Amino acid sequence: MKVAAIQMVSAVAREANLARAHQLLRQAAEAGAELAVLPEYFCTMGLRDTDKLRLREAPGGGMVQGFLADAAREFGMWIVGGTLPLESPEEDHVLNTSLAYAPTGECVARYDKIHLFYFASGDEHYDERRVITPGSRPVVFDLPSRDGHRWRVGMSVCYDLRFPELYRALSRAGAELLLVPSAFTHTTGSAHWEVLLRARAIENLAWVVAPAQGGQHENGRRTWGQSLVADPWGTVLDQQATGEGVVLCELDIGLLEQARTRLPALTHRVL
Repeated sequence: MKVAAIQMVSAVAREANLARAHQLLRQAAEAGAELAVLPEYFCTMGLRDTDKLRLREAPGGGMVQGFLADAAREFGMWIVGGTLPLESPEEDHVLNTSLAYAPTGECVARYDKIHLFYFASGDEHYDERRVITPGSRPVVFDLPSRDGHRWRVGMSVCYDLRFPELYRALSRAGAELLLVPSAFTHTTGSAHWEVLLRARAIENLAWVVAPAQGGQHENGRRTWGQSLVADPWGTVLDQQATGEGVVLCELDIGLLEQARTRLPALTHRVL
């Protein structure tokens, strides 16, 4: 199954971001991708954290959800919309939500980001807890590919990457492919992004597809980028450093089965 990890440098205006995402999704579809994954905050990188409140959507409706459903139908492709702000039970918060759409335009899975990013170093400070309500439930979905294999796909977002227990839960649920749409900061990404992604692939003997934001944004934020695909042995097969683009890779279920046969670590778990 060919997959596309889409890298963006999202701006403030939602409509402009959706237009650019559409062009990149078209590029992925024309290259033969069966699954395309957009990065975290693909639809907006606001000037302030609270800008998410103004753009929040009710589940099942809204501009961004309509865009994803329409694009999936138009391109006949599975699409995972990195994240978008959905309504939260807390009035002054949103959920940071990743949605998976089938080629029919049907939303088949929803994952609300569980772990909320906090980082403070000098002038650099982030605290997602101020406007985001955390999710609580790991999510997997099934993707029947054209080659006849039914992929079990585990969903996650950005800061989740630092919490291996989430990926172990996805692995226990049968995940063969782990998605990590992200917007890692340049500071944390330069230090930890690749090694964490490779670790999640290695310890779960799973494919990892990680689309990211990558560049200098209109709001002043600088994201790391390096969207990549890693195989179940932890080898990075393709990547893009910075700037917009589409990282394409052919996923081979046989390679996963071979890795799990050679090193059956998942069957040796004790805890």
